[in-house]
Amino acid sequence: MKPDLFEAPDYYQLDDLFSEEHKLVRDAARSWVKRDISPIIEEYAQKAEFPTQIINGLAEIGAFGPYIPAEYGGAGLDQISYGLIMQEIERGDSGVRSTASVQSSLVMYPIYAYGTEEQRKKYLPRLASGELMGCFGLTEPDHGSNPGGMVTNFKDKGDHFLLNGAKLWISNAPFADIAIVWAKDEGGRIHGLVVERGMEGFSTPETHNKWSLRASATGELIFDNVKVPKENLLPGKNGLGAPLGCLDSARYGIAWGAIGAAMDCYDTALRYARERIQFDKPIAATQLQQKKLAEMITEITKAQLLAFRLGQLKNEGRATTAQISMAKRNNVDMAIRIAREARQVLGGMGITGEYPIMRHMMNLESVITYEGTHDIHLLITGADITGINAFK
Repeated sequence: MKPDLFEAPDYYQLDDLFSEEHKLVRDAARSWVKRDISPIIEEYAQKAEFPTQIINGLAEIGAFGPYIPAEYGGAGLDQISYGLIMQEIERGDSGVRSTASVQSSLVMYPIYAYGTEEQRKKYLPRLASGELMGCFGLTEPDHGSNPGGMVTNFKDKGDHFLLNGAKLWISNAPFADIAIVWAKDEGGRIHGLVVERGMEGFSTPETHNKWSLRASATGELIFDNVKVPKENLLPGKNGLGAPLGCLDSARYGIAWGAIGAAMDCYDTALRYARERIQFDKPIAATQLQQKKLAEMITEITKAQLLAFRLGQLKNEGRATTAQISMAKRNNVDMAIRIAREARQVLGGMGITGEYPIMRHMMNLESVITYEGTHDIHLLITGADITGINAFK
């Protein structure tokens, strides 16, 4: 395994805008990725296995619920710190960032925002420490971009709820201890339920044969007459807006995370172009390669500025769903295009596991689709600027 020589590009000196705490948090995550992710990630991606031994490390760098208050086990950090942690983790691998995103934004956030005080105290500290791992069940086999059409449902049986249905494409499902499951009540209203591993009728079969996110564990959630205690209902918010509020937080993290993947591809391509000699000179001396590299750093810089401003708005409680959608769509699209260009800079070497680019490229094919597809986010922006909903 070659040493991780990554150097983060900062063409517009964004470090001047970050607080000392921001930089300390980011640098701790960056060091951890270099030490604990880079040496193993290619092996785990090749064998399509999630490295469970990294869970404690993710907890130690504050990747689980970094913005959750300290009284519930979180680090009490701001939203820019959360974004920077996601950026550094995805620089290592999108699948590892997915694990942290799900735990933070899709499991801890709804418990904190919509749960009771008893639920917060019961689950959040153990989730923050990595003692418990969670997953988020919204997408179904026949309902992806239209989650409101879900058929998973629960019925009131007096002393418990009876849950039936299935969820698909669920990150962390194969090893999760709890699942935040979104299901319709008898009146068709969507609610969140905390379903725990071990409940009779609840199973989590793993999804195999993925070309993308190979170092991430993906699975299904199957509910066959699962008895869920009534105290496991999240009472703070219901309706489709409840799970979509969680997705806002997760999409925000992705907008930062994708920058990390792009930076890794750019840094790899730049280093290779300086070292690779063809026609008696480094390929970095040629106009076409300089064009590729110049466009990469320009797009990364634009994405960094977009994410930073969005982080400021998140900190102020002013970031809108449409603004988050724009950043997620733009930054992931940027990253996947940079991965493709970087692969060309490396020529044939770009497809090998000796370099991270092909792994990033395959991972980003999932990131551009999950938590709102590329096209859906475009329509969210379109609806916001025109006032006309094109979904229906």
